[in-house]
Amino acid sequence: MTSNVNSLGQTPQIDLSASFKAYDVRGIVGETIDVGIVEAVGAAFVDVLGLAGQTVLVGGDMRPSSPEFIDAFARGAAARGGLVQKIGLISTDELYYACGALGAAGATFTASHNPARYNGIKMAKPGALPVSSETGLKEIQAATEAYLASGEVPAVDRRGSIAERDVLADYAAHLRSLVDLSGIRPLKVVVDAGNGMAGLTTPAVLGDTILPALPLEIIPLYFELDGTFPNHPANPLEPENLRDLQKAVVDHGADLGLAFDGDADRCFVIDEKGEPVSPSAITGLVARREIARAKATGEAQPIIIHNLITSRAVPELVEHDGGRPVRTRVGHSFIKAVMAEVGAVFGGEHSAHYYFRDFWNADTGMLAAMHVLAALGEQELPLSELGAEYEPYVASGEINSEIEDKAGAVARVREVYEGPEVVIDELDGTTFSAADGSWWFNLRPSNTEPYLRFNGEAKDRETLDSVRDNVLAIVRS
Repeated sequence: MTSNVNSLGQTPQIDLSASFKAYDVRGIVGETIDVGIVEAVGAAFVDVLGLAGQTVLVGGDMRPSSPEFIDAFARGAAARGGLVQKIGLISTDELYYACGALGAAGATFTASHNPARYNGIKMAKPGALPVSSETGLKEIQAATEAYLASGEVPAVDRRGSIAERDVLADYAAHLRSLVDLSGIRPLKVVVDAGNGMAGLTTPAVLGDTILPALPLEIIPLYFELDGTFPNHPANPLEPENLRDLQKAVVDHGADLGLAFDGDADRCFVIDEKGEPVSPSAITGLVARREIARAKATGEAQPIIIHNLITSRAVPELVEHDGGRPVRTRVGHSFIKAVMAEVGAVFGGEHSAHYYFRDFWNADTGMLAAMHVLAALGEQELPLSELGAEYEPYVASGEINSEIEDKAGAVARVREVYEGPEVVIDELDGTTFSAADGSWWFNLRPSNTEPYLRFNGEAKDRETLDSVRDNVLAIVRS
């Protein structure tokens, strides 16, 4: 006999504010996230989004805790009337594909690039609309806390169901329909999956495990799915995690290298010399292709979104090609909201998140990688030369200063730089721009750590070094 109550065990003492973030849930397994919490989240997800009697998708990455978390979420969601479809091992952009293509809400268990002891939940509404603290996540937290306090999830009269579904083949076919790689020149590509989900999605999309072979020779690095990350952390944003890929590209004489993070929603690119291609350059390259494609269908002035830390080369290139650049804050929920609001065809961030209108305004590293492969394979130049026009400026990268009085530090910088020769805006943090266009820098305080983040760019290395050293001296004084 099936009970009409799901017991949640001994979890009410865990403070959920430690794991519920602005855009997702992320915590340490057994400390700030466990099976009981996850089951309560599944129930709350259905309640808050009104999903009783509707399809609810749930999958996860290769982390050791993901399978039991998928099952727990499914139990909670089904108890409250959700028609759960477990979609198994998935990349995060596979979830967005499924939510968009199937018109269903869903969740995936991942902690992206965080170490093995972490796991978390990224959630989306039907159509891949994001669930953030501003669009339901706070309410899901409150409902979860209520279930944990009571110690149980009571089942509704019309209890839901749990079934299984595979979306990998349809995901791969959809991406192939957006970028045709069948006619490019043969390319040798090293792919570092970092033992993450790209080890599953790369053979499906770029290989021949599901679809016909493309003119690509894929050289795999760390394709074995292993959430303990035995080779290096699955965070390509850190330069040391790219070293194996850089060496392999040169050793194999490859045309380029691709590195994905743990849940494979971000992609980083290495040229044939083993040098990183900046995400801003990739944003410019993909923007140019998407502008041309949109114009070919009659769109007069396609809109491209870029966050305020991407290179100034991006809006300059967009305007040159007849598009309209729109600058926005850092963060995927802001990008996705503006994408939808203005009908943008594409958006890019300095963190290697790339957003596509044809992908329900969601981010997908694999689709960005396919655009790079197409751009490279449709002409004869090596990537180092092809990409040079997209990086006319010198960038600092993110530099953190650990400081408690972040507002005071910014005020000191403002005192020095304020004047007719400098334009200052506060869209996200504070951005200082030379009126003659020779340099700019942004200071953004971290919301969770005692860090003030510096990002800058200039026309040449000497100018950048001078501005960077001066600003950091003021900040750290």
